[in-house]
Amino acid sequence: MSPIKDIFDNTEIKRKPEGFARHREKIHEIIFEAETTSGKLFDIVLLIMIFSSIIVLMLETVPKYYAAHKHLFYVLEWVYTIFFTIEYLLRIYSVYRPVYYIKSFFGVIDLLSILPSYLTIIIPGMHSLMIVRGLRLLRVFRIFKLDSFTEQGNIILSALIDSRKKLIIFAVTIIIMVTIFGSVIYLVEHVVNPNFDSIPRCIYWAIVTITTVGYGDISPITPFGQFIASIIMLMGYIIIAVPTGIVTSSILRENKNSMNTITCPNCAKEGHDKEAKYCDRCGHSL
Repeated sequence: MSPIKDIFDNTEIKRKPEGFARHREKIHEIIFEAETTSGKLFDIVLLIMIFSSIIVLMLETVPKYYAAHKHLFYVLEWVYTIFFTIEYLLRIYSVYRPVYYIKSFFGVIDLLSILPSYLTIIIPGMHSLMIVRGLRLLRVFRIFKLDSFTEQGNIILSALIDSRKKLIIFAVTIIIMVTIFGSVIYLVEHVVNPNFDSIPRCIYWAIVTITTVGYGDISPITPFGQFIASIIMLMGYIIIAVPTGIVTSSILRENKNSMNTITCPNCAKEGHDKEAKYCDRCGHSL
């Protein structure tokens, strides 16, 4: 074999991966990025498909419509399933490290949104799982990358993540409080009031009261029980302001560090600092 032919063959071998990589990058740009014309167009189409699939899902639960258009609903279901399956596979294909995307929040949501249709084929009688298709609506948050909604959404999400420890402590404190109040009201009321016949039911009453919902299905009748109820109601108004203040303070801090809408082509990580040139998860250039 001549040296010239060897060089030609080696050149051909090297060109294929380059074309393959460019093709994958183009798909990544369309599917994950919202700052290009093709990316915005794809997001608009995806948004229409998401909302229309949810509308079909709701209409399918109406007996009159389901009886009249059963075949149409079946066809539309598979149209949506095939569309979202292709989109899911393209997202995996266009990312250099697909495991990161598959294990991400939206990766799990994308998978769960298409599984019920395939499960009905394998396991008869699983049609009730179709309600899981409602999870597709969560994908709308990704479409908010079309404009300034994304930046504000990232700020709120970052604020919630930053405040998670404080919110968890607050939630645990509330659980302890309603357990104590439920136990106390049980000791006070269960002898004379048949509605407070168990501690779990009393805890339910304490939760309804402390959140100021007040269904009124059960209520204390003894003076001491009503006094405890009054204290819980007043505490409820105070408690409502606590998580609001925690999240608000975090939002004010996050406003100083806004994020861009670029998605890492290597690991599909979303939400980077506005001036970031490299992914803060894998170090790949953005």
